[in-house]
Amino acid sequence: MSRSRIRIRKAVIPAAGLGTRFLPATKATPKEMLPVVDKPAIQYVVEEACAAGLGDILMVTGRNKRPLEDHFDRNFELEAVLSRKRDDKRLAQVRESSGLADIHYVRQGDPRGLGHAVLCAAPHVGDEPFAVLLGDDLIDPRDPLLARMTQVQERFGGSVVALMEVPAAQIGQYGCAAVRATGEGDVVRVTDLVEKPAPGTAPSNLAVIGRYVLEPAVFDVLRRTEPGLGGEVQLTDALRELARGAGGPVHGVLFSGRRYDTGDRADYLRAIVRLACEREDLGPDFRAWLLGYADHELRTMGPDSVSSSDWPLLRNDSAVSTNS
Repeated sequence: MSRSRIRIRKAVIPAAGLGTRFLPATKATPKEMLPVVDKPAIQYVVEEACAAGLGDILMVTGRNKRPLEDHFDRNFELEAVLSRKRDDKRLAQVRESSGLADIHYVRQGDPRGLGHAVLCAAPHVGDEPFAVLLGDDLIDPRDPLLARMTQVQERFGGSVVALMEVPAAQIGQYGCAAVRATGEGDVVRVTDLVEKPAPGTAPSNLAVIGRYVLEPAVFDVLRRTEPGLGGEVQLTDALRELARGAGGPVHGVLFSGRRYDTGDRADYLRAIVRLACEREDLGPDFRAWLLGYADHELRTMGPDSVSSSDWPLLRNDSAVSTNS
């Protein structure tokens, strides 16, 4: 069986970052454990991997990340208390995270960048394709991006990245792809990649977001990849070499669905508001309060104080973009 036909079953979640943008909250709490409504951000990512059929998960962690392991382990004392109280709903919620997947852990040691974190997964992954999911990007479960990416990898082989159009002013915050069309509307062939291009130099407005499906050939490339931007080993640099013929093609899946960016404080707050508004148990009351608050802001501070793009969200318009 060729590599391109091997069913992808393993996922790697890099989780060794210090979360400095969220200090002081992340002084003693991993940023991955910050709640998004009522679940830690990392649980959304694990659930996404499982929904795509990837039940073998490796988390690449660092110091002070023990709460990640505790969250996905059993808590017998808490379960016993909830059981005695016959609180079946909360008992099921507590048990859910420990039964999601077969989760393993490895420490990155020195924080030498995303490429180095992925390389730490080589002994666990072995000689088979695998997925990488970054915890700063939450993908709505109604938009099965990862499942589509595994389909593309199984068809074309090589590696696959998730691409999303962003405003030209923002492309310098991402890896950026040069592409050419294929025979499928949502699939492109990646011909070049640039990490955080300088203003005016980006080859497109297609940003690489935090989902990858990688051929194991990436490990050999990462081993010889020198530190790049920021003195770190950049996964983008290794994928650029692969795209130029060093180990199989690189394709991109064009994504236009619901993505919640939890990478900085403002977008993290927006993600919580959007997800809370869409919850059946929280949404109606929360939207009513939010409409009242927005109306108060409009009356006291003027119409420019609230963005018009937020009004469809408050009206529960399902077509609203979640990428602003």
